[in-house]
Amino acid sequence: MTNTRKMALIAILSAVSFLLMYLKFPLIPSASFLEIDFSIIPILIGMLMLDLGSAFSILFIRTILKFLFNNNGPSTVIGLPMNIAALAVFMVALYAIWSKKQTLRQYLIASSVATIGLTLVMLMLNYVYAIPVYATFAHFDIGQILGVNNYLFGMVLPFNLLEGMLFSLVFYAVYRAGQPILRKL
Repeated sequence: MTNTRKMALIAILSAVSFLLMYLKFPLIPSASFLEIDFSIIPILIGMLMLDLGSAFSILFIRTILKFLFNNNGPSTVIGLPMNIAALAVFMVALYAIWSKKQTLRQYLIASSVATIGLTLVMLMLNYVYAIPVYATFAHFDIGQILGVNNYLFGMVLPFNLLEGMLFSLVFYAVYRAGQPILRKL
């Protein structure tokens, strides 16, 4: 693949990923502020079609577009770095385990490890980063409102486990549906 074609593909997948960020919905009714979007799917497609470095390029371009054109203030500024870290862990785990041997069994292992990694990163980042930063800069102290353990283990943990499972299911469905196209490339 030529560099021009690769750059064009990265740009297209970045734009699609950015647009998918607008289609978001809550998974847990009691935590409607925790929303899922499927902007990772074009990133994973880029990882599969190109390489891990290209997937990171798509992730960063998508994030810059979000910051510039769909910025919701403190929640965006605080949430985007966490989103990058969680998706990076998900991508690296999936790539490291599944790219060598693309079987269903390997995919199930890879997606399980990726989901657990994403969840652990989000638990840690919420505890050490988001909760204190929201309390300091947005004057929203989740510890006083809900309690840190209730928030982390009653909302963040189940949300991220469900999110990782949905990412895995949707990406695998897209991968299976797109296999004839991927074989030609």
